[in-house]
Order: sequence, then structure tokens, then C-alpha cells
Amino acid sequence: MTRQSAPPAEDRTRLPRGLARELFTVKRDPLPKISRPRWLAWLPHVILCYVAIPCGVLTGMQLNDHYKVYGAAVLGLSLLTSASVVLSMFRPIAAWWLGLVTTALIAWVLHDHVGHGQSWPWTPAGPFTLAPVILMVALRVPPRVTVSVIGITLALNGLADISLRPPQSQTIIGGVALVFGFVGILGYALRATRLARSKLVEQETLTEEERARRTLLEERSRIARELHDVVAHHMSVISIQAQVAPHLVENPSEELKENLAGIRENALEALTELRRVLGVLRSEHPDDPATRQHPQPTLAELEGLVDNVRGAGLDVTTEIAGIRRPLTPGVELTAYRIVQEALSNALRHAPGSRVEVGIAYGPRDLHLCVANTAPTRTAPSSPGAGHGLLGMRERAGMLGGELAAGPRPDGGYEVSAVLPMDPQELSAVPDPETKRAT
Repeated sequence: MTRQSAPPAEDRTRLPRGLARELFTVKRDPLPKISRPRWLAWLPHVILCYVAIPCGVLTGMQLNDHYKVYGAAVLGLSLLTSASVVLSMFRPIAAWWLGLVTTALIAWVLHDHVGHGQSWPWTPAGPFTLAPVILMVALRVPPRVTVSVIGITLALNGLADISLRPPQSQTIIGGVALVFGFVGILGYALRATRLARSKLVEQETLTEEERARRTLLEERSRIARELHDVVAHHMSVISIQAQVAPHLVENPSEELKENLAGIRENALEALTELRRVLGVLRSEHPDDPATRQHPQPTLAELEGLVDNVRGAGLDVTTEIAGIRRPLTPGVELTAYRIVQEALSNALRHAPGSRVEVGIAYGPRDLHLCVANTAPTRTAPSSPGAGHGLLGMRERAGMLGGELAAGPRPDGGYEVSAVLPMDPQELSAVPDPETKRAT
């Protein structure tokens, strides 16, 4: 057999020293408040104050009636008993020490008044007046401290029984141990339940934050997949133009040919990298040759989208104002997706409603508005992450635009967006991450 080495002296003394610091402390440790409902927040404090009154009254009555002790000492001991219960709401360890001191003073006052068969050092109600204090201790401190508190209380009781107990008195240490053991276990169970509930609430909060963060990343990834198609198209055009440009100039110089060749080479390299990134974003298996790529939709396909929604049972009308003109691919795609998501939300959450889709071409901005009336039927439960509005805001913010959504006075819902159309202004719009960092 191998012989295990003894733990270092520092480890052997760490636990007793830590326990001593927790037993000899007067630090404030308020009773936890009930957070929900709010009106119950102070209920435990009120109950404990009501408990403190009969504890003090019962102590005074037993001193008078059972032991025939009168005078100012009885009033003082009764007040100390009530004070220890009230103090346990804020400083449980200090309240326990006050309860022990009060018990010792009661035992000293009773010593010469104990009759045949009467209990000592406790009065018959003494363990029950200290039990609320021990319960408050068990609710707030670790189990090892609770065990130490009960052990010290019973040890002092046993020491007094052995060395100071009047001959004609009766000991009740067995009943005292049962009462304190019960309240200690009850306090431990309530404390464990409270801590488990707090951990659960904390875990739920972290889960909600993680779910929101994951939803945001998924939506940004979906937007990135679409916009990378647009960028790849432009890079292809640049490459082709750089290749054709020397043939459009009579006697081009070698320097011009070299520069155009460099432009084309850089465009092809960037296009290769974009395609590689697109492969990763589009599928969990980027090397799969079966991954299909589709052209991104534009506002020219809006009528087809509206027809599909009408076929699903929604009454949709469209209105276009201003001079209709082609926009940059990013604006076209973003506008189409915002209208698409707004119509999907109306179809999902407002069945039987009438929906109006408005598109206005301004001099510098594109205005979108999708509004629905109140639903005429109850909306069925809809599974999903519910991040449509998040995606729409991300798309609008990426272009430097704005999006607002909210209920209407008539019970319907409205989504409106403003997207800038000027490419020069778009190029000057800072990246959302950069804007957020600054």
C-alpha cells in the first residue's frame, strides 16, 4: 500500500479559520426579497416582525407564571428575545449570538427559581423562541456554518446541564436537538431551492442573450450571402472591362496595357476569394459541386411576390409613386427583402387583414411602407426564432438607411423604411460595426 502524504498545514488550518471568520462576524446579510410579485417583497420581513412579538411575550409570561420571576429583568429579557428575532432579518450570525446571550441570562436568572421537574437552562418555550433565529441563519449561510451554529448551541446546553443544572430540574436537550435540527434542515432546503432558482434565472438570461446573439449572426450571414453575389457580379464586370479596354484604344501604350492587366488580375483574384467565401457561407459542405447559385431578386420581381401572397389568402394592394428607375443592386435587394419579410409577417400574424404596399422613388431616397389592418382571424402559433424585424433593421442600417416598425391605432401593424439611393452617398456611409465601435 502506498502511503498518502498529509495535507499541508496551510490547507489543514484554512477551513477552521474560514469557519471562525463566518461564526464571529456582524456583517450585514439582508433577507432576500421576493421579486415577483412586487407586493410580496416585504412579506417575509413583516411575518418575522410579527413572530418576534409573541416570542418576547411568551418568554415574559413563562418567567412570570412558571418560575415566579418578576421585575425589570423579565421585561429586559423579553425585549432581548424579540430583538434577536428582528435582528436576524439583517445580521443572522449576530442575532444568533444575541439569542445565545439572552438564553444564558435567562438560565442565570432562573437558576434559583427552578422547581421540581421544571426545565433548565431553557424555559419550555425557549427552544421555539430561538428557532426562528436559527432558521434565518440556515437560510443565508453555507450548511457547514449552520451545522456549527446548531452544534455550538447544543454543546453549550450540554455543558450547562453537566456543570450547573439545579438538582431538581429536568433537562430537555433531546427536544432542543430535534427542534433545532428540524429548522436547520428546513432552512437548508429553502436556501438550496432559492440558490437553484437564482441559477436557473441566470442561466435563462444567458440563454436568451446567446439566442439573440446567434440570431443576429445568422441574419447577418444570410445578408452576407446575398450581398456577396452582388459584389461578385461587379468584380466580374471589372475583370471583363479591363480585358476589353485595350482593344478600344488605338495603339495603347505598354504602360496602359500593363495597368489594365494588373486590374484584371487583381479582379480575378478577388473574384476567386469571393467565390470561396460564398461557398463557405452557402453550405455546410463548401466543396459540394451541387451547390446551386441563384440570381438575387430586385424590385422588378415585386409583382410576382405580391401575387404569391395573394394566392395564400391575403388581400394586398400596391402603389408606386415617383419616377421608377433602376437602383444599385444592394438597394434593390434590400428593398425587396424588406417588403418580402413584411408581407410574410402580415401573412403569419394578421390572417384576413388588408395589406398596402407603398414604394416611393424620391430624388435621393427610396421610401418603403408595408401596412396591414387588424386581423380578422386568430393567428395560429408560429414556430421560429422571430428575427424578421432584426434582419430588416440590419439590412437598412447596412446601407445607411432607417427602418421603423410598430402597431397602428386601428390594431394593425406598419413597417416603413428609408433607403438612400445615391451611390456616392452610399460609399460614404460608414460600416455599421465601425459606427458602433466609435
